[in-house]
Amino acid sequence: MHDPRLIILDEPLTGLDAGSARQVKDVLLGKVRDGVTVIMTTHILEVAERMAERIGVINQGRLIAEGTLAELRSRIGRESSLEDIFLDLVSDAA
Repeated sequence: MHDPRLIILDEPLTGLDAGSARQVKDVLLGKVRDGVTVIMTTHILEVAERMAERIGVINQGRLIAEGTLAELRSRIGRESSLEDIFLDLVSDAA
């Protein structure tokens, strides 16, 4: 594989066992440390919470929130998990 400056992945951990998922996450974090931009979609909010520098929340095909985890927490006004933030934002958008 060449050395891209941008990697876009759609659900890269789906179907992987725990060991393989850890390997993929380690490779991606290493790429980020090397200055590569990684854009990844995931429904596994714990993964996004641990790995992402910036998070976008999409509901019904629309971007309804974007920012760091701290910025999203500030938006809902309390210290919460990304799962709780997501559920609050999606219920507000309904």
